[in-house]
Amino acid sequence: MVDEPDGEPSLTIAVLGGTGKLGSALAERLVRAGHTVVIGSRDAARARHGAAVIGERVGRDAGERIGGADNAVAAAGAEVIVLTVPFEAQEATLRGIADVVDTRVVISTAVPVRFEQESGPVHVDVAEGSASLQVAKLLPGARVVSALQTVSSATLARTERAVDADIIVTGDDPAAKLVAARLLAALPGIRVIDGGPLRNARYVEQLTVLLLSINMGARRSTGIRITNLPDDRTLMVVPSS
Repeated sequence: MVDEPDGEPSLTIAVLGGTGKLGSALAERLVRAGHTVVIGSRDAARARHGAAVIGERVGRDAGERIGGADNAVAAAGAEVIVLTVPFEAQEATLRGIADVVDTRVVISTAVPVRFEQESGPVHVDVAEGSASLQVAKLLPGARVVSALQTVSSATLARTERAVDADIIVTGDDPAAKLVAARLLAALPGIRVIDGGPLRNARYVEQLTVLLLSINMGARRSTGIRITNLPDDRTLMVVPSS
């Protein structure tokens, strides 16, 4: 790790599913924040193309800090792994990287949801209790943290704007939660909220389904703010500019 001017360490981060809307937006913000990012995909060529597109947007110097590879190679070379694949692809992705994850911090972002024509988004029950708990089961050595469910990919993609939202982080490893909070400092305008143990990820995932329903009706990309919160439940506050 290399110390950045603000004293925070620069990390190598694998964003698996990084060619999708959420993954590519997050990868670009992390690169702009000074981190090295490897986009992971089932198709290495697609991952390299996605990285090249982001590299062109961020400019030559920052563009040198982004690359692409297949999921297993990306995960093996990273210090932190962020899962941005849809829930329906999560299990297959996890089984493909299980041998290389070891005790790395793994950030789970998936929401188990299906979309019905008449009623819109509907939460899908997961045998393990939540998408994040499924990650913990399939990657038993990993330090799993849940985050980013309630922030839309459209909001993250507007990299010139502050995010203006709270992000709830849940997990059973306090040090891993702090790693996630520091990474989220790449998102100006947010406050990172300690949401308690990983089992609470279920409620955040369900809240996200409600937000999706609101967004579809309002045609907006809404987020959340939690009011009247004591400082000891806040992991990090990020300046708005």
